Amino acid sequence: MLIYLGLSALATFVTALVWLPLGLSSLPAVAHLLLTVGLMPLIFGVITHFVAVLTRSGGAPRNLLLAPILLQLAGGLAFLGFIGEAPAAALSAAASGTLVLAAALAGWMILRARRALGTPHPCWRWYLTAISLLCIALLLVPAMACWPQARNALRLLHLHLNVLGFVGLTALGTLPVLLPTVMNSADATAASPLRRNLPPAVGGVLMIAVGAAVWVPLALAGALLLAAVVLSLAHASLARHGWRRLFGDGAASALSGALAGFLLLLGLGAGHAVGALDGRDSLVAFIAGFLLPLVTGALTHLLPVWLLRGKRTPRRDRLHVALRRGGVQRALLFLAAGALLGNGVGAGVWPALLGLLHFLGTLLQALWVHRE
Repeated sequence: MLIYLGLSALATFVTALVWLPLGLSSLPAVAHLLLTVGLMPLIFGVITHFVAVLTRSGGAPRNLLLAPILLQLAGGLAFLGFIGEAPAAALSAAASGTLVLAAALAGWMILRARRALGTPHPCWRWYLTAISLLCIALLLVPAMACWPQARNALRLLHLHLNVLGFVGLTALGTLPVLLPTVMNSADATAASPLRRNLPPAVGGVLMIAVGAAVWVPLALAGALLLAAVVLSLAHASLARHGWRRLFGDGAASALSGALAGFLLLLGLGAGHAVGALDGRDSLVAFIAGFLLPLVTGALTHLLPVWLLRGKRTPRRDRLHVALRRGGVQRALLFLAAGALLGNGVGAGVWPALLGLLHFLGTLLQALWVHRE
């Protein structure tokens, strides 16, 4: 299931990067396709995978493991609604179904944390907060239909709670846990920054979301607060691993690039808030400069683990080495694409597509060469 979800996410990235320059679908439709069909199901799968580790408990029940498939169906329904191939009520129906699944995941996490062997790792609280903000964002979908006069403000709240709240907090909570694993270096100090930075991170997200909807200075202050959290997490990783190790490893450099991409996103968002940049460009830059290095970096490490479960083996090590090749260059391509797209340069889609296709080619070659 996790392998399927990873490949599905990559497929939606390719679709988005091809459709956008061709104008085959609107940006909101493509963004929802990417988020609801590709990224959200993968995030749900990754959360169920990591929470079992963070709480030292068993795997998720089978019905919860099937939730990503239901999410993809709901996402497909929402996409059809955006392109006019389904009734307008399809958006509210898709949001309602997703809300039920998100609430079920949140309830399962709380139960697992209460029954954990010892104190659960604080990363699980980032996941719970991210899912909670997603639930609020989903409640705003029918609210937009009920109060059309407030649609624009509610849409901005929905957008920022999804992008920065759900996706952003999930990523920021995962990176301090995943990076030491990627570097094969246990970090007993990772819990402290996560525990300390969660309140300001949530505050920053809420300030940006509310400020974007009603008062720009509040959004700018929230962006500064959230940027401080990202810099704090980046500093902790640098202090632990050092520049050479982080940027000498293909997976770690991609994940580090995602942190840089998140800071780029905050800067572009601030530019949009003051009227210097187009918000649509910032959304495309979010895909290229943050999501692509995040997902490719995470899959570089996780796909061999999911494919070859159990104890570490020479074959898994060979797969890791193969997938890491070109990771630094891909991260640079994604960041360059994000910077270009965020400033309205449409040609920025090509370095993003090049980096993504290189990763897919590397993946297929690695699986073929190391199939036995």
